[in-house]
Amino acid sequence: MPAAPLIWDVFCRVIDNHGDLGVCWRLARELAARGHGVRLWVDDAGALAWMAPGALQGACPGVQVLPWGEPFDAGALGGLTRSDVWIEAFGCELPKAFVAHGARAAASARPPVWLNLEYLSAEAYVARMHGLPSPVLHGPAAGWTKWFYYPGLTSQTGGLLREADLPARQQAFDRAAWLAAQGVPWQGERLISLFCYEPAALAAWLAKLDAARQPTRLLVTAGRAAQAVRAAFDNEIGRLRMTGVRKQLSISYLSHLSQIDYDHLLWACDINFVRGEDSLVRALWAGRALVWQPYVQDDGAHHAKLEAMLEALGAPPDVRAFHRSWCGVDATPLPVPDWVAWAEGVQAARARLQTQADLVTRLIGFVRQKTLK
Repeated sequence: MPAAPLIWDVFCRVIDNHGDLGVCWRLARELAARGHGVRLWVDDAGALAWMAPGALQGACPGVQVLPWGEPFDAGALGGLTRSDVWIEAFGCELPKAFVAHGARAAASARPPVWLNLEYLSAEAYVARMHGLPSPVLHGPAAGWTKWFYYPGLTSQTGGLLREADLPARQQAFDRAAWLAAQGVPWQGERLISLFCYEPAALAAWLAKLDAARQPTRLLVTAGRAAQAVRAAFDNEIGRLRMTGVRKQLSISYLSHLSQIDYDHLLWACDINFVRGEDSLVRALWAGRALVWQPYVQDDGAHHAKLEAMLEALGAPPDVRAFHRSWCGVDATPLPVPDWVAWAEGVQAARARLQTQADLVTRLIGFVRQKTLK
């Protein structure tokens, strides 16, 4: 007999660039696809209008998007069914009023499974920390336990978000039709997607693309990537001035893409430049050559994060050198990696990861295990 579906409260605070919201929406959508009920509490859900059209209107069955305001409206909790799982995504703390209400509701029942969903990393500490308890010592939930849940690339971690129908959707994808629908005048040239912050090597890379033998069309995502490219053209970099004539480089600036169309962008391109967490995972599943820019941290911790990820993916020396220059780890000139060989390396990494259970499968199993204790 199948286990009863669970009700999940997922809390997300949008810090920067909507990456946290992107992960939380994918998580909520996949939980709902497996029959669970999800309430997604967000302090700024505006990006869902383009990231997941219809989400705010309830277009995804099983997912309800609720506002997380300050002060928190505890009065809205009275009519809600008691949840089985609480998730505070990426270290956001649950509202005190929410915890107090939950503690009262659980006074005569089992407390919810309380999880802290952490950021993705390939660093060694992830396997050590995944699944560890954190006792709640103060407040109305004193005596309860939080659990650390770490996404990762090994069987000792929480896995990666992956939908069951993803391979079938990718196999059915029509590259030329999708590009035409986006207004991209593709003539068979190499395609590169660009989703980045503001890499110091950006202008030099654009110049290399323009001087290369192979023609390239750069598909630039809306937001910071587009702003960074335009800023590079505004600066003095020879032929790449905004008013100048380019040789081998063409550029298409894209509108904001839904999560589904962002997958399509990655499938359409030969090389994908990505940033942060969600887009890295999607680029891995796309199986194309990729370049990753981790979120920059003031203490330089992103350098170790980058090296660990490159090691986990088995990146060759030329790809590692490119990443270090692209991400500002060092100031050496950008090399020209063997992108075909690296694409094969990414596909090999994808094949290894596809043999493992996905994050939602492992997460549900983790919660079921805790509820049986």
